Amino acid sequence: MKSKKHLIACFCYLIFLGLSLDAADRVDLGGVTEKHVMIPMRDAVRLSAFLYIPPGDGPWPVLLEQRYANGNDSDTQKSFAALAQSGYVTVLANFRGSQQSQGVWRGYRALGWGELKDGYDLVEWLGTQSWSTGKVGTFGSSQAGFAQNFLAVTEPPHLVCQYMIDTGLSLYHEGYRIGGTTRSERFKTLDKVAREPVHNQELMAEWFQHCTYDSYWADEDCTRFFDKMNVPCFTVGSWYDFMCVGSVDSYIGRHTLGGPRSRTSQQLLIGPWLHGRFKETNKANEMIYPDNAQFAMESHMVRWFDHYLKGIDNKVTEEPTVRYYVMGAVNEASAPGNEWRTALDWPIPAHATSYFFHPNQTLQKEAPFSPGLLTWSADPLNPASIEGTGFPGAKDARDFEKQENVRTFTTEILNEPIEWTGKLQAELFVSSNAKDTDFIVRVSDVYPDGRSILIMDSIRRARYREGFEREVFMKPHEVYKVAFDVGWLSQNFNKGHRIRITIASTGAPFYDPNPNTGEPLTIEFPANTFVAKNMLHMGKQYASKIIAPMILCEPAKAGL
Repeated sequence: MKSKKHLIACFCYLIFLGLSLDAADRVDLGGVTEKHVMIPMRDAVRLSAFLYIPPGDGPWPVLLEQRYANGNDSDTQKSFAALAQSGYVTVLANFRGSQQSQGVWRGYRALGWGELKDGYDLVEWLGTQSWSTGKVGTFGSSQAGFAQNFLAVTEPPHLVCQYMIDTGLSLYHEGYRIGGTTRSERFKTLDKVAREPVHNQELMAEWFQHCTYDSYWADEDCTRFFDKMNVPCFTVGSWYDFMCVGSVDSYIGRHTLGGPRSRTSQQLLIGPWLHGRFKETNKANEMIYPDNAQFAMESHMVRWFDHYLKGIDNKVTEEPTVRYYVMGAVNEASAPGNEWRTALDWPIPAHATSYFFHPNQTLQKEAPFSPGLLTWSADPLNPASIEGTGFPGAKDARDFEKQENVRTFTTEILNEPIEWTGKLQAELFVSSNAKDTDFIVRVSDVYPDGRSILIMDSIRRARYREGFEREVFMKPHEVYKVAFDVGWLSQNFNKGHRIRITIASTGAPFYDPNPNTGEPLTIEFPANTFVAKNMLHMGKQYASKIIAPMILCEPAKAGL
């Protein structure tokens, strides 16, 4: 009887598998052949990869994307098939231990310069197949952007060029941690990615044994090896993306510190978009920009690869080194901004301009004459709310700003437009009754109708105010300087608008709350918490401020 039940179960599984294959077969790939292969690594572990092979006779150059997310869905199939139609074998390979790939899930730790070099091994296998010309390019966004920086460090001989979108460099600074804050709830979801969920749980346990930036995290920090990156790369960044810092810093590092083939062949493009792969859009959440905000990235990517992998002289390398979109007010006639500009390099020259916080919650270019302070609470069990796990940029932020333990500082109505293009920094003089707490800084463009459109934000955990290499706890009621980069932007604040800086110490679930106890950080939220009473100090002695990259003259305009 037991054997009969087993046979029935197997029969049902085969029927299900057949139906699944039939469903996949129904996706029209336009003559492109999809093939699933298991590619061997140096330790005999095999990684799952889907190949999309063009019609006709090869050999062809190869395009590779590495990711941990599932890619065997109809949208991905169609996207990869479209690239294959341009004359490339297009490959989606999953990280070790994710999806159908063998081995133990280790996140990015098997991709780089350690004992395991999965990215290197993938490129070399693809570059030596009979259907390959031996020229391999890589592409992809977010996780696939990170993977490309790891790959470039290993210098595989068959890697010719790269195309990165919304990328990152250091998992401690731009991934698993942000400003020293933990992101447990976000990365618990990778249990679903790992072939064995327990492997993700074990990996996260490792992270929390290394609360400071140490040799463990240095093994996932590509900024240490820009000199090893030696291929042409086109990098796309998005203003409404907390990973914009990774995109910009990847360009700067490769352009200034990279190998000889890297320094002379980097291009950077930054537009008014959210985090993600597709940029042929002019809509970002509640903001609809002019049509010129769209970037035909798929066709441009093919041109980039056509030049470097096929030798086609299509002038793609003669395009501007840097193109960036200056965001402006939407639906306002004659508003400045909302245009593409070009530059020979990044960042462009800007005048560092201080805007000081005042006790009356105004933002001014002069520091307060008299000392003052503002207070708020940081209650880990009753935090201010920032919904979701993705950055909520390009949305009205008033729902957050009106919460009890949030403080805003706003300029007077602008008499003339003001442009900030470059890196924004914060310098806060703070005190607390807690050993540790967090400080969030947000930047908004306030419209005449009151909407406060969020442009960017960042956070810093106080214990890391002297650097991420060590924890330095606060003493009750002593004043400390907490200074950090808020990020990159290009925004023209129109006449009649106001500029707003918002400060808080909690914003869950987007930011995991700080328990405020100074105790070791843990995956699960601890039972022991403390309500912090935080103070921002202002005045001549404690001149809390933000430092903005003011543009005093208009740089060159451009189209796409």
